[in-house]
Amino acid sequence: MKILLPPSETKRAGGAGAAIELGSLPLPDLLDKRRAVADALVDLAADEVAARRVLKLSERQLGDITHNRMLRSSATMPAADRYTGVLFDALDAATLSAASRRWLGAHVWIHSAPFGPVGALDAIPSYRLAAGTSLPGVAALRRHWADATTAAIAREQPAFVLDLRSEAYVALGPIPASVPAAYVRVVTDDGGTARALNHFNKKAKGQLVRALAEARPRLRSLRALRTWTAEQGIALRPTDDRGVLELVVAD
Repeated sequence: MKILLPPSETKRAGGAGAAIELGSLPLPDLLDKRRAVADALVDLAADEVAARRVLKLSERQLGDITHNRMLRSSATMPAADRYTGVLFDALDAATLSAASRRWLGAHVWIHSAPFGPVGALDAIPSYRLAAGTSLPGVAALRRHWADATTAAIAREQPAFVLDLRSEAYVALGPIPASVPAAYVRVVTDDGGTARALNHFNKKAKGQLVRALAEARPRLRSLRALRTWTAEQGIALRPTDDRGVLELVVAD
């Protein structure tokens, strides 16, 4: 099983790892796409005025331009540790055991805007780039990434994909029809009516992935996943929409 997570706009600074190696990332067919975005992001950072406009940065976010300028040479850290925010705070990868972190590395991809899907333990630098950005040199990221990422996942052919991404990142690489997959929505059961959540959406996804990492089950299908979640008391139910699950949490 592979789990696809969205990234976070907020990131932890610093790192002790060597500069990023684009050729070492998963889905190697995406290498040229990765190089193109990395080059365009570094080039944009040379013009602070343009970078601020394209990336929609506030005054306090201008330091992110420096991060982009140093993208290819700055220190790195594992992606699961780099990202912060509600989902990644709930996952809290730094406090997992070594075995659980290895499970994350083997089963979790985080779908970044500049690099495409990266492994949870892949070393990445800090950067600033959102899914909806039209980046000079590569145009809209959706057009740049979508078909190539879908094709790369099809060639990888994972046994099953649990898609926890936001819609913006799903658009950067829809799961191909040839790969068994389920997309998760987080809801609360309000008197028999499912109501979508926002803040708790991210927290619930982080908690689900942490529970999986701690238990390290061997799951290769939707049926196996639903059996495991039922045993754990996690409400993960099918919907009328084919391929869509609802993760039910308390509001």
